[in-house]
Amino acid sequence: MKHTPNILVVNDDGITAPGIKALMDVVKELGRVVVVAPDSPQSGMGHAITIGKPLRLDEIDIYEGVEMYRCSGTPVDCVKLAVNKIFKGKKPDLCVSGINHGLNNGINILYSGTMSAAVEGAIESIPSIGFSLDDYTLQADFSHCLKYVREIAMQVLANGLPPATLLNVNFPAGAHTKGIKICRQANAKWAEEFDERLDPYKRPYYWLTGVFQLNDHGEDTDSWALNNNYVSVVPIQFDMTAHHAIPVLNSWTFNV
Repeated sequence: MKHTPNILVVNDDGITAPGIKALMDVVKELGRVVVVAPDSPQSGMGHAITIGKPLRLDEIDIYEGVEMYRCSGTPVDCVKLAVNKIFKGKKPDLCVSGINHGLNNGINILYSGTMSAAVEGAIESIPSIGFSLDDYTLQADFSHCLKYVREIAMQVLANGLPPATLLNVNFPAGAHTKGIKICRQANAKWAEEFDERLDPYKRPYYWLTGVFQLNDHGEDTDSWALNNNYVSVVPIQFDMTAHHAIPVLNSWTFNV
């Protein structure tokens, strides 16, 4: 009998976000889907977990025929609870996160709740993919992304991924996508500023602002691909060891 894949769907924009509905609608054609998502937006949470207060996990009925749970914690909490309490340690065949409202290219991956949920899936040895679209609005049009989501998910289900590796997939906005580029992460970061204001009691408070700076002009990066209307696919890993730096440090003389 042919195995029906079990697919975990998570996100950071919250369980009612249009992006997770678009992702769920695609992957439910590929297997049994379980959705576990935060009860409110959790963008920018990175790999945060909840340790100082209890977590709630409630089954809800939003879309017919889909098993869905609302979690009071972070995107990473959602993955941990799904693996331990819903799948009860029997790992799903695939974890997909998104589709995020907004890009997660370059340095954004370190801050992203979307990508951290996918990273947590990979830590659990689940083939995992994070999907993001270059559109922050609730009215974002995901229609041009769907065939790529399906194809990439099917390839991962069929072929797996190298150990300790996951995929970071970003979509340009608009319908004129040219295809897929396998890329490296660009050297790009936020040049941050804080807009200082005063509350009615004359106490300062701050809004984080800034611009995204691209410091990398290579044509093999995610930023280049997106700027040229390609879907960027970056294989990433959670081993953050700078292996190239080990010989340098071994050349030092420690006088202790």
